[in-house]
Amino acid sequence: MLTKTTAQNKISNLKKRVRIVQGGTSSSKTFSIIPLLIQYAIQTPNSEISIVAESIPHLRRGAIKDFIKIMNWVGNFKDDNWNKSNLIYNFSNGSYIEFFSADMPDKLRGARRDILFINECNNVTFESYQQLSIRTKKFIYLDYNPTNEFWVHTELLSDKNSDFVILTYKDNEALDKAIVSEIERAKDKALTSSYWANWWNVYGLGQIGSLEGVIFNNWKQIDTIPNDAKLLGTGIDFGYTNDPTAIIEVYKWNNQRILNEICYQTQLSNAQISKYITNRLPCYCDSAEPKSIAELRRLGLNATGVKKGADSINFGIQIMQEQDYLITKSSTNLINEFRKYSWDKDKRTGSQTNKPIDMFNHAMDAVRYHEMETIGIKTQKTASDFR
Repeated sequence: MLTKTTAQNKISNLKKRVRIVQGGTSSSKTFSIIPLLIQYAIQTPNSEISIVAESIPHLRRGAIKDFIKIMNWVGNFKDDNWNKSNLIYNFSNGSYIEFFSADMPDKLRGARRDILFINECNNVTFESYQQLSIRTKKFIYLDYNPTNEFWVHTELLSDKNSDFVILTYKDNEALDKAIVSEIERAKDKALTSSYWANWWNVYGLGQIGSLEGVIFNNWKQIDTIPNDAKLLGTGIDFGYTNDPTAIIEVYKWNNQRILNEICYQTQLSNAQISKYITNRLPCYCDSAEPKSIAELRRLGLNATGVKKGADSINFGIQIMQEQDYLITKSSTNLINEFRKYSWDKDKRTGSQTNKPIDMFNHAMDAVRYHEMETIGIKTQKTASDFR
């Protein structure tokens, strides 16, 4: 039996062209969108509706199974109208709902449609979305579990033509109580495990999580720097043509450390870099550029090159993993790197290595330089070990 839920009501209130549905497990994202598409097909003759996912097996396990179940529940499913080969359901008024996968290039660049629904769109490329979007006349639904930030967040959320809603299992009143209890068990586990903390954030609360193998889970966002926070200094990672110069302030507050991004920009001279820092507190810099450090000193900064060596990256990571960080919401590039900086994988076996990927690490390195030269000297290893 089909039950009207809070989730369906919330999705019904989305009115703009792009309707983004972010949600946790069992929040009935797909199960709430499909009835709306069925209703539209019945009420609007000759409507052309496409439901897309990353693969046909994915569609069969998910959206197609849900579609047939819902159609049977409301008494509208007719075997003769369902083309099992082409995965198209034809309504008697000339409307149809078709299912196809994003790995079919001819479909992506094929016929136009009125309505598009991309199920679990985080598993579909932005290029595929673009090809489908430009061939959609009216509106688009996108749903996903927010396991990590992807193109919806970077390309669509800020668009004036996009509507957005976050759903959780609590928005699905039809959910069995046993499933609710199982989901909520993760809330207690989250208190003692970074894995379960991330799981609860994504699947329980419907919030953006971290990539698999992500190095840092020990951080949260804050709106602003508290008035009583103490500025300790800054970390600087030099860049110029392609890589940005990243400058990160580090504060201490209530046994936590606050990180604040004040620069993430290419094409900066040392004179321009010096203008971002207006104090004489220590600036810990990439020692690979001694000339830049010397010039920053001449410009009045208390700049020091960090001591590095073969194991210094992992040493710095270990120090950072032992802290609790708060990151200001304005530090968008730093937040992006914290979400994406992860352990590399062996290309042959696919197994995780103990070496981080060489990307998403400009602001991260700036933080690491500061922490190695401050916290690091208090540990059993010191930065001077890395010669």
